[in-house]
Parts: sequence; C-alpha cells; structure tokens
Amino acid sequence: MDGDTPPTQPGGPLYTATPPGGRHETDAIIIGAGPVGLFAVFELGLLDIKAHLVDVLDRPGGQCAELYPEKPIYDIPAWPIISGQELTDRLLEQIHPFNPTFHFSQMATALEKGEDGKWTLTTEDNTVIRAPVVIIAAGGGSFQPKKPPLKDLEAYEDESVFYAVKKMERFRGKKLVIAGGGDSALDWTIALNGVAESVTLVHRRDDFRAAPHSVARMRELVAAGKMRLIIGDLKALNGAAPKLESVRIEGKDVAEDVPADMLLAFYGLTMKLGPVAEFGLNLHENLIPVDTEKFETSTPTIFAIGDINWYPGKLKLILSGFHEAALMSQQAFRYIFPDRKLRFQYTTSSSDLQKKLGVS
Repeated sequence: MDGDTPPTQPGGPLYTATPPGGRHETDAIIIGAGPVGLFAVFELGLLDIKAHLVDVLDRPGGQCAELYPEKPIYDIPAWPIISGQELTDRLLEQIHPFNPTFHFSQMATALEKGEDGKWTLTTEDNTVIRAPVVIIAAGGGSFQPKKPPLKDLEAYEDESVFYAVKKMERFRGKKLVIAGGGDSALDWTIALNGVAESVTLVHRRDDFRAAPHSVARMRELVAAGKMRLIIGDLKALNGAAPKLESVRIEGKDVAEDVPADMLLAFYGLTMKLGPVAEFGLNLHENLIPVDTEKFETSTPTIFAIGDINWYPGKLKLILSGFHEAALMSQQAFRYIFPDRKLRFQYTTSSSDLQKKLGVS
C-alpha cells in the first residue's frame, strides 16, 4: 500500500485525514495513532466515546507503518504471521464504524486544563482539540534515526539514503549497501537478497547483535556468493547528490569504493518524548508511570497506554497495549459520562454492541 493512499473497503477509504488548524470538541484525545492508539478507538467506541487522534507521522500505524510495514509480526493473537501494514489496515477496518478523526503530521505541543475540567490540546499547526480525557499512546515518543557521520548525508536522503524499508519494490534491481549489525540490518539483508541486484552488508566488526539464526543465514548467503560482507566503516558517499554512485568503506583490511545506488543505514533509533515530557506528568526513566487498574497517570483523566507507560512487570508488546486500552476505556467512561451506569457487555452476545459494529 502506498503510504499516501488510505486503504479502502467496499464503503470507501478506511480513514480520512483532517486538515490542520481549527477548533474541535470530542470525548477523548488520543496522542499517537499506532496499533495501541487505534485499538483504543475500538474499546472507547464500544462505550460511545468519540475520539480524535493526533500523530506526528503522516498516516496511521506508528512504528509498524513507518519502520517495518512489510516486516512480519508473529505474536498477534489469531495471526500466525502478519505484516506491520496489514495489522494497521485490519485495525483501521475494525474501528471504521466509530468514525475517529485523525490529525496527521502534527506534534502535540501544549496541554492545558480549563476551569470546566476539560483539557485543551494544541498542536504545532494550531489545531486545538478539547476533551475531558487524554490518552497518551505515543509508543516511545517521536523517533529519529541515528545517522552515520558522513559529509553531505542529508543531500542524498529520500533518494539514495534511507533509514527504513517502507516498500521493498523501491530497491528492486538496485546495487544496495546495508550498514549495521542489529536485527533490522540483518533482516533486510536477507529479505532484499534476490530483490536488489546486489547486496553488500557493512559492519564495523565481525560480531553481530542480531538473532543468531539471522546471522547464520547471512553467512550462508555470503558463502554462496549471493552477497558481500565487509568489515569496516562508512567513510564517504560518492556521486552527484542526490544520486549515489558508490560508498567509501575503510577498515583494517579494506579501503574500497563499493558501487551503490542506495544505502540503508540501520544504526538504531533515538526515542524522545518531546513535548509530552512537558505535560507535568511524573516520569520514570523517560516513561510515564501508571497504575495497573486503570492505566491512569499521576494526573487524573490523563492515561498512558502502550510502550510509553511503565509499571512493575511491564512488557513492551502490542498485545499488552491492547489489554491496557481495554481497562483504560472503562475508567475513561466514568469521567466522560459521570451520570451513566457502566454496563460490561460481550460483543458476542450484546445486540447493542453488534449494532454499533454494524454486524447485527
């Protein structure tokens, strides 16, 4: 799927983006439109809670869509294997009946509580959203790739230099250099072998942080002559930017200009909370502590779910975030509808819930 084109279903696109600016009123503001933020829409929707989502990316899916849309995920219940983009699309399909409002390519910059008890969130593009409840589902915060220290690197970015694989087809038939020694570097070295014209893996030492089976598979490909492994460091990019012609690699036993159309640099990510850190919440090692009953923060009516929160025994799994979203929604209902009684219902047996989902 092209990241600029929303996925569709028979009734039309699964989501629409709202233009920046303007003032909005809703029941709940969700900061972050990754898998956990999307599933929160579902759990809130079952309780008649309307949601607006704000995300710094230009589309839903968070890291799943931005960093590994085609990479398989194996630990989602009932899906033996599903890609990051497929998971995003299925979640969008699931929440479509609740018609959430998306504000993309915007960072939440300020959060203030009014005299009426409602929160006002403002983005960098002057979008203003008011709601009685705020849910932070921003993963580890905004993520920035760690870049190799190469002269004129930025001039090659998005044309010849990349930090993630969004569409494998972009690399088909290309002479490809991949730099790094972790899981992402090894996974894509293997996956793109046979897609790219040639693959050269560069790492500063002959020792890798990736899964042993991935390292073993890479060495098999090297032994079979299907790719190269060079132990050394990236030193320079050659070619009239933004077109890359070769990458200079130097090490103990090598000094070579390796022909390359594209460079994939997997040096890891720097995760930053950004303006969320200024919201006045208690923090624990750059994460937001919550209780395990409601997943509420130190500030009443502000919740944190997914990788951004912390509590004893926390597991950074999408599955855990789904569980947290379900419990969070129960307390959110009590704040949003203080005069209504909360009735727990099962989607399998409740005609009311099935009507909301359009399956009755």
